[in-house]
Amino acid sequence: MSRTVIVTGASDGIGAAAAKMLAYPGDKLVVVGRSPQRTEAIAAALDADHYLADFTDLAQVRSLAASLLENYPHIDVLANNAGGIMGRREVTVDGHEKTFQVNHLAPFLLTTLLMDRLTASRSIVINTSSAANKHMARFDIDDLDAERRYSANAAYGNAKLANILFTRELQRRHGDHGVTAAAFHPGVVASGFSAESTWPVKLAYSAIAKRFMLSPEQGADTLVWLATSTPGVDWVPGEYYAKRKVARANPLADDPAVARELWDRSAAMVAVR
Repeated sequence: MSRTVIVTGASDGIGAAAAKMLAYPGDKLVVVGRSPQRTEAIAAALDADHYLADFTDLAQVRSLAASLLENYPHIDVLANNAGGIMGRREVTVDGHEKTFQVNHLAPFLLTTLLMDRLTASRSIVINTSSAANKHMARFDIDDLDAERRYSANAAYGNAKLANILFTRELQRRHGDHGVTAAAFHPGVVASGFSAESTWPVKLAYSAIAKRFMLSPEQGADTLVWLATSTPGVDWVPGEYYAKRKVARANPLADDPAVARELWDRSAAMVAVR
């Protein structure tokens, strides 16, 4: 039976690598990216459908969701992979801190807008997190937009922790209705995700440093494994993975009250029920 697989952030890095690895004959692959040129090139090379969406603008996320609902009656896999680490604090057109919106609020909105289709399709939802959730996060549920305290690294760590909390709560709320969710850490991958960050982070991801990092294909391995194996048999729904194994996350990731509160506040921030 053919499957429909959607990968966001698919114009570069592990998203592009995952798309290539998930381009099975007979399946419908859908790639989503911000760059018209790179997204179109990936789609053409893989004979995939493609959509453009800049996650700094939630109106574009809503438009993307509407297009996906119109064109795909069945969605088997949604890989929420778009994201990145930013530099100085910026506020989006929607009024939210950019790192938090791109990495968490936008995929949260996309997933919730698609929820009826995802549950009916018994979909797998995969959220790309990072080990930064443990080492960088300074999570404050009352300061999600980092208005009182901001650093680029903490903002990224907070967003990556939010990805895991979202995964846990998504599984709790919708697991019995057909959705299975997982988050994963891809490893330290040689990619362009730090392009908008501060110079120390860019230096860490310089051409020399990249020689010692994982390839995008290696980083995409766990995503592809989650997308192509059997939840409940090969992996545990609601968990956070690294190298195909359950990984230790920030202790806050295991607090169900924080996960519920983050969901409710995120829903209010993006105006969904």
